[in-house]
Amino acid sequence: NQLDYKPEQIVVSTGAKQSLANLNLSLVNVGDEVILPAPYWVSYKEMVKLAGGIPVVPYAGIEQNFKITPDLLAPFINEKTRMLIFSSPCNPTGSVYTEDELKTLAQFLRKHPEVIVVSDEIYEHINYTGKHYSIACYGDLYEQTVTVNGLSKSFAMTGWRLGYLGAPKWIADACDKFQGQITSATCAVTQKAAVTAMLADPAEIHYMVKGFHSRRALMADLLKDIPGLNVNMPDGAFYFFPDVSQFLGKSAHGELIDSPTALSMYLLNHYHVATVGGEAFGCNKSIRLSYAASEEQIQKAVTRIKKGLSELK
Repeated sequence: NQLDYKPEQIVVSTGAKQSLANLNLSLVNVGDEVILPAPYWVSYKEMVKLAGGIPVVPYAGIEQNFKITPDLLAPFINEKTRMLIFSSPCNPTGSVYTEDELKTLAQFLRKHPEVIVVSDEIYEHINYTGKHYSIACYGDLYEQTVTVNGLSKSFAMTGWRLGYLGAPKWIADACDKFQGQITSATCAVTQKAAVTAMLADPAEIHYMVKGFHSRRALMADLLKDIPGLNVNMPDGAFYFFPDVSQFLGKSAHGELIDSPTALSMYLLNHYHVATVGGEAFGCNKSIRLSYAASEEQIQKAVTRIKKGLSELK
């Protein structure tokens, strides 16, 4: 991705989740503010709180394809701001920032050199735009940026637990020191497997990305056939994050659906489909759906969702 990190700038951890936790616990002091553009991955907020920081949450809705802009970001930056954490491709929305969007954000963030920018790129290879871009490449933002990645998603190595970050040396040193007191390192077997994955041609996993691309198209067609469901087309990862606002406040089976989580529980209990309420991701309008499943399962699940939503009055 045209990023040059020396070995001493890289810290390998037991999953990208630990890389992110290391960053928060190494850099965030009590009372520091960390900006989490919503929708965000669930653990960001809790990691910030664990470090004693204060999560600050600007929101970009489905109308913006769930992507933050400098105008949305500017009011939330002040002298207490320590970090900004975002992901592209994004969990839970599947949104992917374009090169121009990242350049614009980088130019804005360079005016705030005290803010550390954390770019979570764990879904890098599950990307349907044809090209992945890293924000550290733009606007002289390299010395202000930490790039986080791992093998769980692109290489289907979730349970093996290996993630890594590239950062300015002073940040890498802090994370290394912190990790040394917690886990030291991920296991040797996983490290050997990671060498094979990292040396492989990315074309080796194109079959998997092609499969996700096909399932995305299938799920998009099925979801768009549900009246009242507001759906956008995600450019990466393997999630849809439809807006379910039109179903909130309605009832069925003696239940009032007053939140996305209530809707998720309704679909689980009565139609046996597992989804996740958007509140966990900083959004009270959506639910998250995954298409990391077979086409048969996707068809069956969305058929059940459609029936469940049609019952709400």
